[in-house]
Amino acid sequence: MADETAYPALYLKRGEDARLRAGHCWVFSNEVDVKRSPLTGFAPGEACVIADTHAKPIGVGYVNPNSLIAARLVQRGIAHALDRSLIVHKLNVALGLRERLYAEPYYRLVFGESDGLPGLTLDRFGDVIVGQTTTAGMERMKDDIAAAVVKIVKPAAIVWKNDTGIRAMEGLPNYADIGYGALTAPVVAREGGLEFQIDPIGGQKTGWFYDQRSNRDQLAAYVSGKRVLDVFSYLGAWGLRAVAFGASEVVCVDASASAVEAITRNAELNGLTPRVRAVKADAFEYLKGLREAREHFDVVILDPPAFVKRKKDFAEGRIAYRRINEMAMQILAKDGILITCSCSYHMPRTALLDAIQQGARHLDRNVQVLSQLQQASDHPVHPAIPETDYLKGFICRVLPA
Repeated sequence: MADETAYPALYLKRGEDARLRAGHCWVFSNEVDVKRSPLTGFAPGEACVIADTHAKPIGVGYVNPNSLIAARLVQRGIAHALDRSLIVHKLNVALGLRERLYAEPYYRLVFGESDGLPGLTLDRFGDVIVGQTTTAGMERMKDDIAAAVVKIVKPAAIVWKNDTGIRAMEGLPNYADIGYGALTAPVVAREGGLEFQIDPIGGQKTGWFYDQRSNRDQLAAYVSGKRVLDVFSYLGAWGLRAVAFGASEVVCVDASASAVEAITRNAELNGLTPRVRAVKADAFEYLKGLREAREHFDVVILDPPAFVKRKKDFAEGRIAYRRINEMAMQILAKDGILITCSCSYHMPRTALLDAIQQGARHLDRNVQVLSQLQQASDHPVHPAIPETDYLKGFICRVLPA
């Protein structure tokens, strides 16, 4: 049990407990009663009891006095301390869902707030775990997290991929290294019967994007015998799965030379080389060149990085989404399929659809939405935390007017 006297109390101003009681877990600095509990009195990442203005405990969490999000609630009530045993419990609950969803140990094991562990991401690649701690509280508990993972999953290695930009907002340094065990073989993501070699230390994010897996599963209905263009391809997940589903030819495009090398390597690994071509190019420039050359594809896949990373980027980002979708439609064959996505939380689903429609009308095309895409089930959405619902997309049929 978390003894109320064991942790310092963080008191909220009157009425500022409503969002927490509705299910959210963030406390902003302007919601804290700094007269009763000065934020300067807390060390970054320090455990606390979050209490309302009447000193009634809401739960146990941690504080960062240097961050706009001053505290995060980890456990409601004070029946459990913020310790290794609590992490073990939450990991077991998270593992129970993933083992129900997937036959093989390749998935996002922990998705931050949605799994009751705000600031922690864990991806599983067989016997390798790649983790990110993005808050001072989780960074402080890193050894306990690792011990809990070892107890439950028994991995050969744990890699900490702590080089994301969000850590700077928490005053944390960036690094990527092995925190437990050793990497004795290439790390592999297994999806749809294919294997993809990833780089858990030097790659993007944790090295792989499990959030698109269920969306890639839908390719089967659209790509058999078709010519497919996979833009922003990264390691070739969309493109290679399209080939596995029977695409006649796939061109994968990425601006990164290392990504293009990885696509080629992964095509070879899966025996798909004859139907895969990887190209290093800027997506916008490459699409422009295809249009000028009057090239056409039956299916175009757009899975770009976030064009709207912050709310203030929305206007510029919306233009970029419209532009890239319009350019993709210009190289679609008659009655073609456009698969388009956004991982920008600040780009609402309706705004993405508006960008697609505006591009279509500018080209005098009609669009039919065949399927709406969202993140896979190992990235569960917390209904009280809109920020956990970030991935959106559409499978569209594009027709002449």
